[in-house]
Amino acid sequence: MFLPLLGFALQAEEADAFPWESGSQLRWEDFRGVPPEDKTVAATTASGISYSFRTRGISGENTLDYEVIAYFYPEKSWYHPELCDAGVLMHEQLHFDISELYARKMRRILSERSFSGNIRGEVRQIFSKINKELSAFQDKYDLETDFSRNREAQLRWNQRIAAKLKERDP
Repeated sequence: MFLPLLGFALQAEEADAFPWESGSQLRWEDFRGVPPEDKTVAATTASGISYSFRTRGISGENTLDYEVIAYFYPEKSWYHPELCDAGVLMHEQLHFDISELYARKMRRILSERSFSGNIRGEVRQIFSKINKELSAFQDKYDLETDFSRNREAQLRWNQRIAAKLKERDP
């Protein structure tokens, strides 16, 4: 199950949060949150997008310097060891990978966008739209894979996301 924690500069709220890195894989040791007693959900990945930006220049001719990062939040991520295996861990990894794909999408939009006078509002609007899309995509992933229980669907998603991650990051 995916738990979205999306927002502006969330990394400052949790010191142990770490960014997505190519080639790096989650381990069960990364899931340090306390699982609920209810065992209907095997694991939860808390990941999301954080951004910061600043502008340079004069009004109407601003340059936007920005940073958009997908983060994993260990203290808010948890699992029930007796319910989890390597397949569940891969399912959780893909939630984090999907967050990275949407961080890339936001970076691309910011790099291609011209901004008017209300840059802060426009960036927030972009972020809000990306978050809604990310949440819907995460839900679709869980539904189509039946939370990792549909192994064939999970393999298709693994291949799909791996291919998207190989595409050039703007």
